[in-house]
Amino acid sequence: MSSLVAYEDSESSEEEASASVQTGSLEPDHEVRVCSSSEFTHSPRTSFTPDPDRPLFEYHGNVSERSGYSLQPRLQPQRCFDWERKVCSDDTVQDKHFRDSTAAQSLPATQGTIPKLRTHPIVGDGLNPTKRTHAVPPGVRPYVPKRQRLATSIETSAEPKHPAELVPGNQSGESQILSEVSERVKPYLAHMPCAAGIPRRLLMSLGGHQGPVNTVQWCPVPQLSHLLLSASMDKTFKVWDGAESGRCLRVYSCHSGAVRDACWTPCGRRLLTGSFDNTAVITDVETGQQAVKLDNQFKVMCAVLHPGHPEVFLCGGYSPVVKAWDSRSCKVVKVYKAAVQQTLDILFLRGGVDFITSSDCVSRDSADRTLIAWDYQTTAKVSNQIYHERFTCPSLALHPLEESFVAQTNGDYMAVFSSQSPYRMNKRRQYEGHKVEGYAVQCEFSQDGTILASGSSTGSAHFYDYHNARTLHTLRAHGQPCLCVAQHPVLPATVATCDWAGEIKVWH
Repeated sequence: MSSLVAYEDSESSEEEASASVQTGSLEPDHEVRVCSSSEFTHSPRTSFTPDPDRPLFEYHGNVSERSGYSLQPRLQPQRCFDWERKVCSDDTVQDKHFRDSTAAQSLPATQGTIPKLRTHPIVGDGLNPTKRTHAVPPGVRPYVPKRQRLATSIETSAEPKHPAELVPGNQSGESQILSEVSERVKPYLAHMPCAAGIPRRLLMSLGGHQGPVNTVQWCPVPQLSHLLLSASMDKTFKVWDGAESGRCLRVYSCHSGAVRDACWTPCGRRLLTGSFDNTAVITDVETGQQAVKLDNQFKVMCAVLHPGHPEVFLCGGYSPVVKAWDSRSCKVVKVYKAAVQQTLDILFLRGGVDFITSSDCVSRDSADRTLIAWDYQTTAKVSNQIYHERFTCPSLALHPLEESFVAQTNGDYMAVFSSQSPYRMNKRRQYEGHKVEGYAVQCEFSQDGTILASGSSTGSAHFYDYHNARTLHTLRAHGQPCLCVAQHPVLPATVATCDWAGEIKVWH
């Protein structure tokens, strides 16, 4: 049973009730009675005849007054039907009907002021009213059109980043690593150096690794050649500005074990790393996100990209096999079984048809299987009688122009081999003067192939003339064993060295 609010009839208090409705207040002693529908009696409909001497807006209220909400208080919960609204007062019972646009002319005739209805406010000139914007309650998020949201997002993304955000370790501020060209490298981009030089003095020292740095490598892209990659036993690998500021641009912590090897992809946008946590990872340089992470099920000592197919790379380590992975499908595409204890280094020969692996398999009488040549496509051994000395070869380097490669040996010299079958060693040319003593000392050629550089367990960096095996210069670089000497691909007479104590130096 629905209930309505009703008041006792009283003609004398009509003006007081109207005034109380307009001011939004009730007298404290005003009696309110709730009556049921059975007690409610409709008042007879009355016709409305407008007074010609009285303007019409006095009946309906001024337009300016209707532009705001009514302050009429709600005394009791009221039932509102879809075609009428009944209000009971102390004096009279009025029945108001508003069915269409002519409802204003069917208002009941009263002597007092007609109460205003709670309707939507109208703003405009009267003929063309416009919808008024409602106040948003607190805690409610207003609706924003999709077009406006898209425009706002575009404006926000177009705002330049503040230079203060470009600090090492800041993930949001280091997205421009590959978009900047060093001012020191720019003058040499148009005219590449025709001959390499020998560094003489220290340019900068880079400290930040907490363990031995196994390798350093400059970015192969000339425009980005100021970027220097380093891999360390402290489970991280880093990218540095090795040409000007010397600051660390980003630290990558993708591995849970020591990072044994690292290299750039040919495009310079990704990094391939191998770790003692049995994984090989391809990482995006700018974002630091892992693009590919593969489990080799053995400790990775070396990881190299195929020169003709950069999406394919080989991994070797503490295993008698070498695995070839396809980074697109994340599957092993080829397996090379050597029946050795571990693989120390892998070197693709020119064209990517064959490759050489170096192992630590050495017998008392001979060193067969120390260097093994493989056919990449068929996974067959081409030759395992390349190096006959009883020394292991921790690293290999390919000559950039000639058909030859160099192997660093634990006999404290570097040997030269032909890169074409049957891969004979040149016994008349050896590069001596440095010490290896069991460390993974690397060797590298200059861009023109005239200078061969090598580290040393004594901490020195040695530079040799490739054609006559003559020592050109010995650089006292570190106090700990120098593991790698990386020659810059663009800047002449510029190299980067790293040592067993975790220090990196750039020389010029």
